[in-house]
Amino acid sequence: MTELIAAARELTAERPSLSTLRQVGTSRGGRPMHLLSIGRARQSVLVVAGAHANEPTGGSTVLELARRTLADPALRAARSWHFLLCADPDGAHLHRSPAPRSLHDYHRHFFRPAGPEQPEWSPSVLPPDRLPPETRTLTAVIDQVRPYLQVSLHGTDLGGSWVQLTKDIPGLAEPFAKSAAALHIPVETGASDAAGWPASGPGVHVMPQPDAEAAFPSLPEDARASTWHHAHRYGGLTAIVEVPMWASDLVDDPAPHPAPESALRETAARLRHETGLVEEILAEALPRLPGPPGPLLRGARWALDLAPGLAADWAGTEAPGATVAYIGSIDAFGRRLPLRAGAMLLRVLRAAEDPAQARLEALVGGWCEAFARRFRARWVPLASQVEHQSRTVLVAARQAAPAA
Repeated sequence: MTELIAAARELTAERPSLSTLRQVGTSRGGRPMHLLSIGRARQSVLVVAGAHANEPTGGSTVLELARRTLADPALRAARSWHFLLCADPDGAHLHRSPAPRSLHDYHRHFFRPAGPEQPEWSPSVLPPDRLPPETRTLTAVIDQVRPYLQVSLHGTDLGGSWVQLTKDIPGLAEPFAKSAAALHIPVETGASDAAGWPASGPGVHVMPQPDAEAAFPSLPEDARASTWHHAHRYGGLTAIVEVPMWASDLVDDPAPHPAPESALRETAARLRHETGLVEEILAEALPRLPGPPGPLLRGARWALDLAPGLAADWAGTEAPGATVAYIGSIDAFGRRLPLRAGAMLLRVLRAAEDPAQARLEALVGGWCEAFARRFRARWVPLASQVEHQSRTVLVAARQAAPAA
């Protein structure tokens, strides 16, 4: 975070007539939240980085986009640009894997907060009077700049790239797919995050209407109640741009899966088994752990609590015609939950020098290896991740622009 803010300050110092950097809020932990603004045009685009602590690419992408908009007058002629450098600075402080060499390395310092503590998701699980300051800051920025387009920069540990839209952006799908292909990044055509959503093109998913039935009823978070919809009160929309750290071509395979229901039941059984192993270690160690649960333990507990309902959802799903890509995305989701819970609990056990850490270390290491092997993981260079996100943001800004 310190490096990101320093780089933003350098940019504004180089072009003070075109750019400003100001503090717009403070996190629960007292860390500042900064907004970098470029241009003076009435129409505006807001780009949000760092909404999820474990998805660090967005910070590099906002700097790249800021450099491009400062260098190219055409990019700022019709619109101003606003970059929230990090929506969750406390989370960014806790997740410390900026350049992981492997999935195991990435999970050794993993952190993802519980749902009520996530800036974008908290409105879907908390009443308005209990929203965290990061969420209130984000919505206040939206109220100030009134963007016709908000872009939230996200990422996945292993998989492909996809876009979620609160309203369709005609003309986005083709350049998105071409960018991914040019950079050797698979398009996640069956993303579990957008299960059941209509698609305007491969990997480009449009949020369903409020009365649509949820694909996974057990999930407490509802994208339709997140901060993504806050821009709608000003006639805007939100695009969520996901890019993988490690790629897998399994999530880009449109072929029909030969036995989707059987695969989903197997995934559900594995999820129950693996989260059960983490639950056992947590139950054993909890009486020995000091003080009230901190953010790492709360994050682990949240992930574990999601597992039973999701397993039931998957085990009871009928999926005729489901693709290899869709089943692969569900498989990856099922592997992430116990792995993330285990990784965060392991950090707590290490700090407490608890004797249960050796057993959990073996589980986390084995799950990382199995995850990478099952999906034939290959590293996506950071420059490619940033380039793909940047291209997608620029196309979305152009295609979503209101008529003059």
